Amino acid sequence: MPKRIVALVGSYRKGCSVDSLVDAVLEGAREKGAETEKIYLLDRRIEFCTNCRSCTQEPGPVRGTCIQKDDLDGVLSRLEGADALVLAAPVNFYNLNALTRRFMERLVCYAYWPWGKQGGPVQRNKILSKKAVLISTSAMPGIFIPVATGAPRALKSTAWILGARPVGTLWLGLTAVHARQDLPPRAQERARKLGLRLTA
Repeated sequence: MPKRIVALVGSYRKGCSVDSLVDAVLEGAREKGAETEKIYLLDRRIEFCTNCRSCTQEPGPVRGTCIQKDDLDGVLSRLEGADALVLAAPVNFYNLNALTRRFMERLVCYAYWPWGKQGGPVQRNKILSKKAVLISTSAMPGIFIPVATGAPRALKSTAWILGARPVGTLWLGLTAVHARQDLPPRAQERARKLGLRLTA
C-alpha cells in the first residue's frame, strides 16, 4: 500500500512561500509512490475554542467530541488517516499566525481533563506513530525562526498532539523577497528531500 501524506497549510496566501515549500515536500513524497493531499485551513470553517472543555471529559484514547459544528472533525479525520504529516504556517509577530493558532487551540480534544482533576490535562495517546515535516517562513532571515520565534515549538507541539514525530524542519526567511517568486533552489531541493524522508 502506498503511504499517505497529508499536508496542513496555515498560510493566508496560496501559491506563496509556505505553499510552494509544501508542494516541493509533497513532490518528493510522490517520487517514492506516496499519495498526497493538501488541506488549506483558509478554506475550512474552524471556529474558535470556547474553552468549555466538553471535549476533554470522556476518558479513553479517542479524541473528544467538540460542541462546535464546523469543519474541524473532517480535517482531523484526514490527518489521523495519514501515515505522515506536513505542518506548515508562517510567522506573524514572532509566532505562528492566528489562522493556525485557532486550529491549534481546538486540539484540546486530544486531552483528557475532567472537572475536579488536579493539575493539567493528560494527552490521550502518547504514541508517535507518524512522521512529520515542519515548515515555517518569515520576513526575517530564516536562521532567526528557531531562536527568536515560538513557531518551531508550536509546530512540534502540534505534531506531537497529532501523534507525529518530527523528522525534519525547514525554516525559510526573507520571504518578502521570495513570497511571489520561485523558491531559492537550495530551499526547494531541501524540501524535496524532506518529502523523500517522510516515505522512508
